[in-house]
Amino acid sequence: MPDVRLLLVRHGESTWNAEGRWQGQADPPLTDRGRAQARAAAAGLPPTVDALWASDLERARVTAELLGAAVGSDVVVDAGFRERDAGAFSGLTRPEIHQRHPGLLPDDPARPPGTEADGLIEPPGWEPEAELNGRAWAAIGRVAAALDATGPDTATAVVVTHSGLIYSVERPLTGDRARIANLEGRWLHRVGGRWEIGPRHLLLDPAAVTVTRPDAL
Repeated sequence: MPDVRLLLVRHGESTWNAEGRWQGQADPPLTDRGRAQARAAAAGLPPTVDALWASDLERARVTAELLGAAVGSDVVVDAGFRERDAGAFSGLTRPEIHQRHPGLLPDDPARPPGTEADGLIEPPGWEPEAELNGRAWAAIGRVAAALDATGPDTATAVVVTHSGLIYSVERPLTGDRARIANLEGRWLHRVGGRWEIGPRHLLLDPAAVTVTRPDAL
């Protein structure tokens, strides 16, 4: 079984990222800055990219298309890489969530003191963690199977996806709670049939382009 390297990358800044709105599976487009981030990120791609995949949501798909145009690669679209369904949070800013769904976010003033570390309380329609994690790994498996069919001993794919999905993959393996930036990714390596987590990788040069780290999915 050949070695496989996957880089799961968060899409460029979207209009709802810029407005601080939770997106989930809603489909806002990239901002002009998000498009500029995607074009600039091509310089930070691995030297060899054997395949380029993306979520079907516009902000991820267009990011991948802009990367693909820079490196001469087509994009395979897979809905399995969609963002987590944010349910009742979708389309709302953090202050609007505080108002309409008091107590659900860790920083909500309605929370009893000392409960911030308990984390987010799921709103109606929120995609359960096990469901998100399961479809993420199923989609990763499809990418790996496609790479296996190409034949080289080591193959590399870049997958443009979403922060919530990346967190679901990495946190059980690393415990990392750091916010991931637009056009930042996480490496996964399959060696000898076993998946291992690698480091994060920022595709952008902060000296050349603005790096954004939206805190909503």
